[in-house]
Amino acid sequence: MQFDAAVIGGGPVGAAVALELQAAGLSVLLLEARETRELPGDERPIALSYGSRLVLERLGVWDRLQDATQIARIHVSQRGRFGRAVLSADEARLPALGYVVNYGTLASVLDSALAEAEARGGLQVRRGARVVSMAHDRASAHILFESRSGPDECYASVVAVADGNAEAAGVEVRVVQYDQTALSGRVDTDLPHANTAYERFTPDGPLALLPCGSGYAVVWVNSPAVAEDLCEAAPTVFLAALQAAFGDRAGRFTRVTARASHRVALRVAAHPTAGRAALIGNSAQALHPVAGQGLNLGLRDAWEFASEIRKRGPTAPALLEAYEARRRIDRFGAIGFTHGVVKIFSNDWSPVGFARGVGLTLLDNFPPAKDFVIRRMIFGARG
Repeated sequence: MQFDAAVIGGGPVGAAVALELQAAGLSVLLLEARETRELPGDERPIALSYGSRLVLERLGVWDRLQDATQIARIHVSQRGRFGRAVLSADEARLPALGYVVNYGTLASVLDSALAEAEARGGLQVRRGARVVSMAHDRASAHILFESRSGPDECYASVVAVADGNAEAAGVEVRVVQYDQTALSGRVDTDLPHANTAYERFTPDGPLALLPCGSGYAVVWVNSPAVAEDLCEAAPTVFLAALQAAFGDRAGRFTRVTARASHRVALRVAAHPTAGRAALIGNSAQALHPVAGQGLNLGLRDAWEFASEIRKRGPTAPALLEAYEARRRIDRFGAIGFTHGVVKIFSNDWSPVGFARGVGLTLLDNFPPAKDFVIRRMIFGARG
């Protein structure tokens, strides 16, 4: 089998790049390890920036996310210390700063779009396909994979690795362990959320409340032992701990559901390209969940990878070098920002806490700086 492009991984980032390349008139093969399109009810909260909404609109799928909850304001503070900043869509002259959806809903919508694109032609989706190896020459990549029917292979002029497996492309990955676990869930309060999100920094890790439906999605980063205990605690115990950590700004917490947890680490590929392959999304970088930058950065990877192919063609010798150069500032900016925030705001030393408070206060009272931060978080380095 010979294709213009192959995409490894059919999650949201892989699906986005496959849909855009098929729309550009290329022949595309998508290899996805999942056997079927049906997804379990994955209720992990995902914060999509307004910039990601624009990408999904261009792919023709945004209108299917009917349950997306708008984020109109973000309130940033630190527990037990002075200083706060409020970022708003009105000040940024945008319809919204972002939106909150379930990961399972987003993945299901994109799966449906892949099935429709496959029916139109130009895109082939092979499910239950696990990549075994990849080799490159100057003009193409040779991919060996295991499928339902046994060993198989294909050739592609260019490859997007989007399944989080950078090792499959032969790329070295640097891992930073934070010794933290992110706990997610849904909580109700006795006050309406008014489309306000909260990012509250504690010595143990950030605590985010994201407006979701009539309540909030919570993403609470803590030490692994504490997070495990909170995940398994009785609802009343969990709600009391959350109230103590967050305070009463959002009202009284009354109910919690859908708790889950996962360990947090930073994974960065040394180079986002290798041979005829580009790493995008979690294959290139898996970030700390603070500020919700990971998936949004991945969708920008997908869009700009497809844009370079549209401009140069899938066989262009300098294609991948151009893509790597185009993504360098945005990629390392997001990595540095999230890693720096974790290190600075997880320090309970009083002078550092005072400096953080001063910084938040200055940000809140200096509109040009606030606008700069908002636009980099929403649109990336290109602002």
